[in-house]
Amino acid sequence: MNRIEIIEEYCIGCGICVSSCPFGVIAIEDGIAKILDGCTVCGACVDICPYDAIIKRIDEPAELSTVRLEQYNGVWIVCELEHNKPARVGFELLGVGRTLANARDVALSAVIIGKDIKNLADEYIAYGADKVYIADDDWLADFNEENYTAVLEKLIRSEKPEIVLCGATIWGRSLIPRLAVRIHTGLTADCTHLEIDSDTGLLMQTRPAFGGNIMATIACPNHRPQMSTVRPRVMKPLEPDRNRKGEIIEVDISDIEKPIQRVKILKSIEELGEMLNLADADIIVSGGRGLGGPEAFKMLFELADLLGGAVGASRAAIDSGWIPYAHQVGQTGKTVSPKMYIAIGISGAIQHLVGMQSSETIVAINKDPKAPIFDIATYGLVGDLFDIVPEIIKKMKSR
Repeated sequence: MNRIEIIEEYCIGCGICVSSCPFGVIAIEDGIAKILDGCTVCGACVDICPYDAIIKRIDEPAELSTVRLEQYNGVWIVCELEHNKPARVGFELLGVGRTLANARDVALSAVIIGKDIKNLADEYIAYGADKVYIADDDWLADFNEENYTAVLEKLIRSEKPEIVLCGATIWGRSLIPRLAVRIHTGLTADCTHLEIDSDTGLLMQTRPAFGGNIMATIACPNHRPQMSTVRPRVMKPLEPDRNRKGEIIEVDISDIEKPIQRVKILKSIEELGEMLNLADADIIVSGGRGLGGPEAFKMLFELADLLGGAVGASRAAIDSGWIPYAHQVGQTGKTVSPKMYIAIGISGAIQHLVGMQSSETIVAINKDPKAPIFDIATYGLVGDLFDIVPEIIKKMKSR
């Protein structure tokens, strides 16, 4: 039960907490503050005490204090589907999952949720899974975080995996935090490296912190499962082995109480969904007002395709109607941090810079040598983009 406690050795009976309590349930007795009946644990007194003599005590749920770590076993990958097809990030996580499972000498499992997806199981086995859990039903046809959380909660409580991983995509970021709260465990988001500590057997989860200035390694020693979301394109999938054999488990979800449907999917737009992966791209080729019109973006798409990257844009290009909003980088668009960001015909307004300045390498192409973009660029090319970009494309094609 949560409660407010007075640390008597710190309290001097100043009475500030008495006047701060909105419910009038604090009194001074024998020179010490005392919490009376009727306290709602709002915490107003905790914040105002100048001597740190009042604390809010939060008790863990009973199930947390009875977690037996040895009951948990196995590595699970919650695999995302895109229009009933496997998303690449699931295969990437099976790659690192295979390494983790081998280090722990346990099975590696893939979990897929949807409708008419039983035919996908062999694909996940080929990419390294020993088991594939399938939740297949009409009410799971469209992604809904509440429905999917209900399914995963039941599965995890019954099967007790030691480690659960999912992609740090829009899909995973909306689902996995909700799941972590439901099963009362920790979650490390946006990981870029995972490994098993050889001494403790714990999952060591590394992610950027403080704006990417440091890398923090986080462990979850007291609760299970250990959960992480992992940035797409960071891990590499294994080469598929079509001869691998594995166990396919169809999950009985008939006893799950379906959550109240607060959201209804009316239409899924493939093009928009595809562009929303801009934030996960390793290479981004962005265009701005200097392109002069929508036709020039064809050149950027060609270059991005040759580099294996995605196309971004400044707000000026978006507002002009040259390219859809899903491509926008900046304060009112996507914040990105690719390995390489190529800014073409972008002057470098602060609203754009805040969305891409953490990129590892920035290449700027602009005919104005005083453009602000050059102040943060790793490499700068001053000249007409319509001369420079075609030459780059020509060189790329000749390699």
